[in-house]
Amino acid sequence: MDLQFLGTSAGVPTKARNVTGTAVIEATGSHWYLVDCGEATQHQLLYTSLSIRDLRGVFITHVHGDHCFGLPGLLASAGMSGRTRPLDLIMPAALHDWLRLSLAVSETYLSFELRLLAVETLGTWHNDNIQVSTVQLSHRVPSHGYVFTEINPEPRLDIPRLEADGIPRGPLWGELAQGNPVTHAGRELNPQDYLRPSRPPRRIIVCGDNDTPALLAGVAQGADALVHEATFTQPIVERTQMTFGHSTAAEVARFAEQAGVKNLVLTHFSARYQPNPQRSPSIEDVRQEAQAHYSGNLILAQDLRRYHMARDGRLA
Repeated sequence: MDLQFLGTSAGVPTKARNVTGTAVIEATGSHWYLVDCGEATQHQLLYTSLSIRDLRGVFITHVHGDHCFGLPGLLASAGMSGRTRPLDLIMPAALHDWLRLSLAVSETYLSFELRLLAVETLGTWHNDNIQVSTVQLSHRVPSHGYVFTEINPEPRLDIPRLEADGIPRGPLWGELAQGNPVTHAGRELNPQDYLRPSRPPRRIIVCGDNDTPALLAGVAQGADALVHEATFTQPIVERTQMTFGHSTAAEVARFAEQAGVKNLVLTHFSARYQPNPQRSPSIEDVRQEAQAHYSGNLILAQDLRRYHMARDGRLA
């Protein structure tokens, strides 16, 4: 799976960073999922290869505007682009009426079915390729993280089973390998029965705002990647005595080290952190604080940057 960041700023945009939006992209490279949709997310998409038509699900972590105010515009653009495939939108129940009203009063016509699901009662969501579960976090308002787990990654034919069931080599095998059902000896064969993964499934966690990283202990052990906010550094919090329900880089890094997370991706940086390391406070302060507590692969997310998970599990 790949990750592409459409916004990495906390609260308000900066000249270099938009507000929150993260794309989780299937290993196939086309179908993708959006976690949070801050204002201007659809503008950011214009600078990527991602298509709204290939979007398979939207997941909103909590009700704050920098995580959801881009939704009406994104959906309107999807309708005007001719999208017809239904779209599942998982978000807090409190946002459902807000979104319906936004679309209604603006007379926005959607050419596709919009299926609204409440994150509070979701349990798990899945399609043929991805399963998504939730984890409750701690913030000033209810906030959630989403755990993306691959289903049957890079499937290949289960040849021993095909041979045991007497299915002859040839076109039938080819159809099953493509994921298509076939008929043999008067019965329909489900391709999922004859495909097996060629590697272990990957697990990526994308979090909303959270001031208690330890809440992820039940899902983060050995995770391939954790995307977590690092809104502040420790000196800022100590000076202001306020966290506003957010984590510091040190807190997240310590947790990721204990949990054995392979790739830690920090995002949602306060606008006070300058891109120029010669100015203080700078984004380099966030990096140095995290590196002091985490020995794995550390990434500070940048807007529009796409990160690919190689076969060895390293995100780069």
